[in-house]
Amino acid sequence: MHLLSRLLLVVAALLLSLTYFFPLWEISLDAPQYPEGLGLEIWINQMQGQNPGDLNKINNLNHYIGMKQIKPESIPELSIMPWIMRGVMIAGLLVAAVGRRMLLMIWLVLFLAVATAGLIDFYLWGYDYGHNLDTHHAIIKVPGMSYQPPLIGSKKLLNFKAISLPGVGGWFAMASFVLGGLVWFYEFSRVRRVVPPKTGPAAGMLACLLLGLAVSCSPSGPSPIRYGSDQCAYCKMTIADEKFGTESITGKGKIYKYDSIECLAADDMKSKQTIGQVHSRWVTDFGHPGTFLEVSVAVVVATEKQKSPMGVGLVAVASQSDAVALIASVGGAVLDWNAVKKLVAETWKLTEKQ
Repeated sequence: MHLLSRLLLVVAALLLSLTYFFPLWEISLDAPQYPEGLGLEIWINQMQGQNPGDLNKINNLNHYIGMKQIKPESIPELSIMPWIMRGVMIAGLLVAAVGRRMLLMIWLVLFLAVATAGLIDFYLWGYDYGHNLDTHHAIIKVPGMSYQPPLIGSKKLLNFKAISLPGVGGWFAMASFVLGGLVWFYEFSRVRRVVPPKTGPAAGMLACLLLGLAVSCSPSGPSPIRYGSDQCAYCKMTIADEKFGTESITGKGKIYKYDSIECLAADDMKSKQTIGQVHSRWVTDFGHPGTFLEVSVAVVVATEKQKSPMGVGLVAVASQSDAVALIASVGGAVLDWNAVKKLVAETWKLTEKQ
């Protein structure tokens, strides 16, 4: 992931810390006999009135309709939610530290699951209080009437208008999720801009026809590597590490697969294809295994601390900022393709067309 994306993800995770300082949800009750209004605030670890004495007034009103008293100390979720929120926040910070887009997706799914579970639990809590009434001792009895407040929005309950909306803490939690989603979408779009989209067989055939029968079709992009079974075209070893697979494509569409950047560079020097016959060369984005980058847009870093399959320490990333982050972590330097070939030649004592 891009450095800016990781920083924004840190911000998204830390936004959750504000849920400890503001209510997650608020329920307001408006009625003519209470011109100042009544209200209930649901915090991450407590439930209280919007104003001093509101909770007692609400409990007194509930007594008339046979509703149970609201006792925050008897609601177990208020002791569980702080730990859950803390876990989601720490998980977000870990994803930012690791910088993997797939982990960000898992975090978003986890976040959404926790939020959905919280809303369902809130609905069931309101249903229990609004439907399970003590009609035997109730003073006001309206057959068929229930007093469940809305999950979100407004609802008329006798002469009260109940309005249920997210509190400030709830809005911060939603902002955290939206920011995380935007970061994921940016990373998804950024990778798609780097890797040309593959076309299906039908689209490829149509393109060939449009170019003319007399013109041969050029290859459009790399082919997926079957890690654990495909063999490196240069060293003949099994291609195993998804962070380092590379390919070259000839002008006639033949694809050579390699287990590392150094084998691709070495084969380039060995030159099975003469200059001009190679259509494109592809390396794997170290931060996004399985994602190819064309050599012309990839940034290759040579570093001694990040070992590659053939030991030269060549790593490809998608951008200069990714390279800066990698070098800050493991050291090294950025090389252009000619410098990559020179380094491999010196390390392996190769010569051109060896």
